[in-house]
Amino acid sequence: MISIERYREEWFGNVRGDLMAGLVVALALIPEAIAFSIIAGVDPKVGLYASFSIAVLIAFVGGRPGMISAATAATAVLMVTLVREHGLQYLLAATVLAGLIQIAAGLLKLGFVMRYVSRSVMTGFVNALAILIFLAQLPELDPARVPWPTYPMAAAGLAIIYLFPRLTRAVPSPLVAIVALTAATMAFGWDVRTVGDMGALPDTLPVFLIPDIPPTLETLGIIAPYSLAVAAVGLLESMMTQNIVDELTDTRSDRNQECIGQGLANAATGFIGGMAGCAMIGQSIINVKSGGRGRLSTFVAGLALLVLVVFLGDWVARIPMPALVAIMIMVSIGTFSWSSIKALRTHPRSSSIVMLATVATVVFTHNLAIGVLTGVLLSGIFFAGKIAQLFNVRSQLSRDGRERTYVVEGQLFYGSVEDFMNAFDFREVLDRVVIDLSRAHIWDISSVQALDMAVLRFRREGAEVEVVGLNEASETLVDKLAIHDKPGALDALPVH
Repeated sequence: MISIERYREEWFGNVRGDLMAGLVVALALIPEAIAFSIIAGVDPKVGLYASFSIAVLIAFVGGRPGMISAATAATAVLMVTLVREHGLQYLLAATVLAGLIQIAAGLLKLGFVMRYVSRSVMTGFVNALAILIFLAQLPELDPARVPWPTYPMAAAGLAIIYLFPRLTRAVPSPLVAIVALTAATMAFGWDVRTVGDMGALPDTLPVFLIPDIPPTLETLGIIAPYSLAVAAVGLLESMMTQNIVDELTDTRSDRNQECIGQGLANAATGFIGGMAGCAMIGQSIINVKSGGRGRLSTFVAGLALLVLVVFLGDWVARIPMPALVAIMIMVSIGTFSWSSIKALRTHPRSSSIVMLATVATVVFTHNLAIGVLTGVLLSGIFFAGKIAQLFNVRSQLSRDGRERTYVVEGQLFYGSVEDFMNAFDFREVLDRVVIDLSRAHIWDISSVQALDMAVLRFRREGAEVEVVGLNEASETLVDKLAIHDKPGALDALPVH
């Protein structure tokens, strides 16, 4: 449980930096929230209201200070079919249910699953996301869609972002780029795409509403699959982003509290007409690199977003898209782990394959969850292969040639049972066989069944078999699952 002193520090320990960073993030959230609404097939205000609500609420109840959560593409793409077939009200209900599922995940303390995501998967996730962020800017750089001044303006924006910090870091350079390019566009009347071209901005505050759907089991059957998918993908992306922000700020945060916070934010957002969301790595990095560290930066980002689009919408609509494109290109460059390219030569081949497979899957499917699950699966396969290679069975025959002791060394599990069985010579004529497991550990039902098979096959050949050296955990598993000492066990052995 977080102390009051620490919670106060997370709010007011970096007031100036959080205020400035939050304003920069708010401006960067606007075009993405509109774009994600379009992806989901709903009005832009649905994404904008969601981004405001989620950011403000997560600032209070989230587990990772300084991390930005809002409407995202990862959750928007999962809602497309639901919106097309059933409409907006079902999306809002699915958002509420997804939030409740995430709250349950936090209360069940499921945040621990992130410990099984390897460093290679994390690197692949980061690199893939950097690539996706860059690819998302290409439509705004398409010569068939945008006028030629877009290119020098984007270049000027990048120059300001990277060179202005050499003069002073008192003001975040992305904010300077937005203000400078907006002023230049208005002063010279340059013909470039603006935020207003992305879609109409809302001009009213959100209001509380209950999704207008029939409260039946049929309705639950419709929204439940979408809610489960959104909850899982949202938590996965949030946990991955949380790890990255932890590393950037050299701090630790509470994963289970973040699950609960994401759930509370999503559940509440569904009642004000917003869509589900999760943590955003791009905006979180913008926040950190702009000086944001505390909860105040996330709160300011959400509140400023609402103020900008509702009360200053006419001005915000004039922000040139090249300025925001420059910021997102900066984010993609800063997000990509360039050292991982050089490390391909020195890292183990399995680690490199996992990283590249994660990147390729995410970029190909545009689905971060599928890419991460692919990486985790490959990591598990490679790990099991490595552990299986450390397995060994050696044997020693007694002087009279009537007794053989097999000494098993290593981890006995589904990946090593084949080597375990191949190590025994069941045709050898013996009076007694000892299977010494004092240097081994039995992990699963596959290994217990293999032990059963070995013992029973020796007994069928007339040998007395004794299993010795089981550690406490292995003995507990064997006592529970093994059948070789049960009555009639030999009769169940297949006849060859």
